[in-house]
Amino acid sequence: MAADIFEKVVKNMGPIGSHAHYSHHYYSFPKLSGELGPYMTFNGKRMLNWSLNNYLGLANHPEVREADAQAAAEYGLAYPMGARMMTGNTDLHEEFEGQLAEFVGKEDAFLLNYGYQGFMSAIEALVGIHDIIVYDAESHACLIDGVRLHRAKGGKSYTFKHNDMESLEKNLIRATKMAEETGGGIMVITEGVFGMSGAVGSLDKIVELKKKYNFRLLVDDAHGFGTMGKTGAGVPEHFGVQKEVDVLFCTFAKSMAAIGAFVASTKEVIMYLKYNMRSQTYAKALPMPFVKAGMKRLELIKKHPEYKDKLWEIVRALQNGFRERGFDIGVTTSPVTPVFLHGEYDLPVVTNLIRDLRENMGIFCSIIVYPVVPKGVILLRVIPTAAHTLEDVEYTMKHFEIVKEKLTTGQYKNA
Repeated sequence: MAADIFEKVVKNMGPIGSHAHYSHHYYSFPKLSGELGPYMTFNGKRMLNWSLNNYLGLANHPEVREADAQAAAEYGLAYPMGARMMTGNTDLHEEFEGQLAEFVGKEDAFLLNYGYQGFMSAIEALVGIHDIIVYDAESHACLIDGVRLHRAKGGKSYTFKHNDMESLEKNLIRATKMAEETGGGIMVITEGVFGMSGAVGSLDKIVELKKKYNFRLLVDDAHGFGTMGKTGAGVPEHFGVQKEVDVLFCTFAKSMAAIGAFVASTKEVIMYLKYNMRSQTYAKALPMPFVKAGMKRLELIKKHPEYKDKLWEIVRALQNGFRERGFDIGVTTSPVTPVFLHGEYDLPVVTNLIRDLRENMGIFCSIIVYPVVPKGVILLRVIPTAAHTLEDVEYTMKHFEIVKEKLTTGQYKNA
């Protein structure tokens, strides 16, 4: 008799879910309430919140809120009804795509209903069974799942060590040999900003390798769009390699404080994707309120560079403050600010640390532990935004020093 496929929901919840019996609604699936911003309510207490990817503070910008409300009132959430290829296309969708393409320095763009599924689907559409994928080992889960789709079709892939150009070149040599055998091509995939470490992808060095190897470059710039580059167009602009990045993906879930995403490239590539991205061909188009309100968000990003300037004022104060106090924040050169606490700490220690930070100090930030990060590491991810103040930074510095002292002196072991 075959086993019951649902047995695993009781016997094996997975590496993260195995802790759900005590973590649910506090460490995982927490519920933050109140107006989105630097201060929100958690577990009945007002918290200084460092866990929103609301980089430019647009989530509660009065013009954004007004645009959201007006678009919802005018169109409702259903319009347009259907996938873009069938009944879900509009002039405004195409107008927004043109605005986005111009902003990031590409010929054309394609609006996507969701980022995660969209990026997976872009990989699946662009890379065929005979093509080879070479990707950064620390890439986001959506990229990994896109590679899995490629493998499921029988395609080949190689990983290179994180931001390591020597490793990338070694794998390009392997991929070139394989592609010569299969008759396919090579797609290098990486990120503009890596969301856990805050490291910026070495796009300038990667494009240099195009002089020696024949490959195309696909970049996920979810965290870079709106935060990096002179105008906020992202990491390709930051390095001056917008033309050399063949396909650029960006999400609205970070700087734009919304839902949706887009992919930008040449007119030919975008037309191909419009007809071959299964996540868009067989799913509903981005609803009109997100299109209209997205235009307002893009308009504000372009008109108000001071939002990005304010973000970076907070970023520099926060990261310099951590470094000056001896905290390990890794190699971040982006707004993403990881605080690494090293030691063989068991789960009760981690639990007590976070409870102290939240319940007694009123600071809410995300905690990441094994298997997302290596054993012996606790990662507290702090996300600065333009809505934070220098007073918020100073308060956080003071209390993180207290946490560090308690951790090193073993006070969380018996708390």
